[in-house]
Amino acid sequence: QVQLVESGGGLVQAGGSLRLSCAASGRTFSIYGMGWFRQAPGKEREFAAVISWSGGSTNYGNSVKGPFTISRDNAKKPVYLQMNSLKPEDTAVYYCATARTLRSGRREYDYWGQGTQVTVSS
Repeated sequence: QVQLVESGGGLVQAGGSLRLSCAASGRTFSIYGMGWFRQAPGKEREFAAVISWSGGSTNYGNSVKGPFTISRDNAKKPVYLQMNSLKPEDTAVYYCATARTLRSGRREYDYWGQGTQVTVSS
């Protein structure tokens, strides 16, 4: 079992920035990577970004490529999602999840956090 805890969400004005964190605990030795998804009201859960466990490789969804950066300092540190130039359409619940590959499909992700709300006001 793996437990994931997200933090860092909140309310921000358009053009602002937020940094989300995701800390993993439990059987982390089996994790290939860590990803972020987001789900806006009434919409499907959307892939945002994924990073390998060591932090050496990344992949981004088209909708966030550029303003968002996924990172981690080392395998013992949380995974971060730095979100810059935020827009109202970035408003969503953001979830982190453990990844078996660096692909974007939800079937590649096993354990999920509880989510953190990001609200961008215009």
